[in-house]
Amino acid sequence: MPPLLLIEDDPGDAFLVEELLQEVEKPPKITWARSMAEAKDRFNRDIQCVLVDLSLPDATGMDALRHVLAMAADVAVVVLTGLNDAHVGIAAVAEGAEDYLVKQDIDARLLARAIRYAIERKRADLAHQRLIQSELIRRENTRLERGLLPVPLLEPGAVEHRTRYRPGRQRSLLAGDFFDTVQGPDGAIHTVVGDVCGHGPDEAALGVALRIAWRTLTLAGRHGNDALQTLDTVLRHERKSPEIFTTLCTATIDPGLARATMHLVGHPPPVLIRGGEIDVVRGGPSGPPLGIFPDVEWKAIDVPLGDAWSLLVYTDGLIEATVDGGPGLLGTEGLLAIIADHGGIDLDRLIESVTEINGEVLSDDLAAVLITRKG
Repeated sequence: MPPLLLIEDDPGDAFLVEELLQEVEKPPKITWARSMAEAKDRFNRDIQCVLVDLSLPDATGMDALRHVLAMAADVAVVVLTGLNDAHVGIAAVAEGAEDYLVKQDIDARLLARAIRYAIERKRADLAHQRLIQSELIRRENTRLERGLLPVPLLEPGAVEHRTRYRPGRQRSLLAGDFFDTVQGPDGAIHTVVGDVCGHGPDEAALGVALRIAWRTLTLAGRHGNDALQTLDTVLRHERKSPEIFTTLCTATIDPGLARATMHLVGHPPPVLIRGGEIDVVRGGPSGPPLGIFPDVEWKAIDVPLGDAWSLLVYTDGLIEATVDGGPGLLGTEGLLAIIADHGGIDLDRLIESVTEINGEVLSDDLAAVLITRKG
């Protein structure tokens, strides 16, 4: 039986409790205190149950119980009462005690069972409280993370815009991958897809910071190298270690929706479908990822789009699936083959096919933005 604290000012009653508990199979270590003040001095973390008489020299009734509950919030409490104070025991249970015993009625078996039951009930109550607290925290985090996911700023009808986002971390809504799309007052459409190296909450927070910084810069009319250099500065200030870098692809589609200017910052090339042809955007990369070299100039890539097209910008989680369980990865050529086999890009079907090739759920973060102009 675990160690317990007996708070009892009557030596005869204390002796009786000790004698009864000596009869159990594994007698507990008993710490005896004659007052509440003495109990506070002798209480320690090993004690798992407190037996308390509510008639003490320095505390009585519910006041004594409240002192015990404050002192031993995570410990089972059993109240000892006299024969005429049974109603006090019932009130004590309502106040927070696990059980009460009438001194004149207890024997060794009853006392031992009451202590064991009280300890188990307390453990169950604490586990339930932790579960409720965990669920509340989970819901709060879910609302927080969902609120940090972007809502594209697009005029309706200009283009079809689809996104998919899958964190590699279980039970999470945010990852180091990020995306966003903003349409400017002149009608130009700006989009970004990025990937912070690493996995975890720090990387997810950094991804959110970069996305919000990109949106702010875009709304302020800053694009191209000007925006990328500012994002590089933000990354260097916000990252937890100097080894953290970020790849990204930005695309600005002109107001006429027939041409795009892109920057491939150490990032996989987007897939472009136009005129019935499926290929990746050529002419990159524009330069290294953010956070590696200072004072970098990233080269712009001019991409003719035409009247009808689809542009898929994605993170490497979509192309790093293993093939047939071997060491080889799907890669951009494998991705193009799947899209050709599908006859176009359906994001759900595409991710499902990549997952099937991988043989299991994709473990890496994944973000994808599909913009389509039907002409």
